Amino acid sequence: MEENLYISSSKKDKIKLILLAVKALVFILLLVPAIIFLGNKYSTASTENQINTYNLNRWNEFYALPKDNLDIVFLGSSHSYCTFDPEIIDSKLGTSSYQLGMPLQHLDSTYYTMREVLNYQHPQLAVVEVYWDMLDDEFELTQAGYLFQVMKNKDLEKEYINEVFPLAEKVKYLNSSMRYQADYFAYRTSELKKSMESRFGVTMPATQRQEGTEEYRSKGYTYCDYNMLPDEFDKTNQFKGLDGAQWQPDETQVKYLTKLVELCRDNNVDVIFVTAPIANVSMDYIKNYNLIHDKVQEIANTLNVPYLDYNYINGENNLLTNDNFRDDAHLNHSGVEIVDNNFAHWLALNYFNK
Repeated sequence: MEENLYISSSKKDKIKLILLAVKALVFILLLVPAIIFLGNKYSTASTENQINTYNLNRWNEFYALPKDNLDIVFLGSSHSYCTFDPEIIDSKLGTSSYQLGMPLQHLDSTYYTMREVLNYQHPQLAVVEVYWDMLDDEFELTQAGYLFQVMKNKDLEKEYINEVFPLAEKVKYLNSSMRYQADYFAYRTSELKKSMESRFGVTMPATQRQEGTEEYRSKGYTYCDYNMLPDEFDKTNQFKGLDGAQWQPDETQVKYLTKLVELCRDNNVDVIFVTAPIANVSMDYIKNYNLIHDKVQEIANTLNVPYLDYNYINGENNLLTNDNFRDDAHLNHSGVEIVDNNFAHWLALNYFNK
């Protein structure tokens, strides 16, 4: 009798396990199409988002250049493509230059960008924009995705993923619903605002809107004549509370900055580090900025690379006012003209007269 009860209990357990397995299978069968659907839906942001369109224009124009046509290449984050207009630099120096800065770009992506550049061009000089906020993270997925959307070299992409991506980030990147989620909601939020304004005659408060023109021009440069929003002088300024005493560069990003310099030197390309200026009002909020500058300067000294910090240069020479900025961290075109004329003059004195 006890044996029969035991067998009956065992059968019940097996039935429960089978039912659980069936439920799990049904759940997976329902989940996978949902993930694929969301991934496809979110990935539309990569083609509809205006910034991604600028990236695509930038790289398509680069790939169309005649081989070995460039003297100077500008690399880095948005601070690079919002600071250096190759048309201005070339008009002053008689050079041929190109802008390959990308949104949020960290130094690991900058290194792989230069790897791709050298497959097509052999510039004399690489101007590497070094912004401290891109130097203190071990890894950032979104900026890698921006590069992969436009870089043709899939072997380099695979190497980047294998060499740089932490395991958890590899999983995220392989799941397009997670990879594109931030882009999708940022784009849809922007589109919703436009739709509401058009359909219902609702306008955003003046403190939340910018008037002017932003457009991709040429040679990788994005033109913008916006002015800072009133809120960015105070309420929404991203630099409030930043203390240079608490800032440290990340070892991984320093490693790839070092690899970038070594790559350039192995290919007879000179390197200059530049930190683009942030708005005057933003600098007023930062405590101990000198400690950030000194740590970046120490890296430059160790690598024996010239370093220009336009936050210092602006402070010493009063080059810029808040009217020269599109937001609390990026120049508008009026500021670009001022900085680029200054930088071209520096290059003429310190580099091209060698």
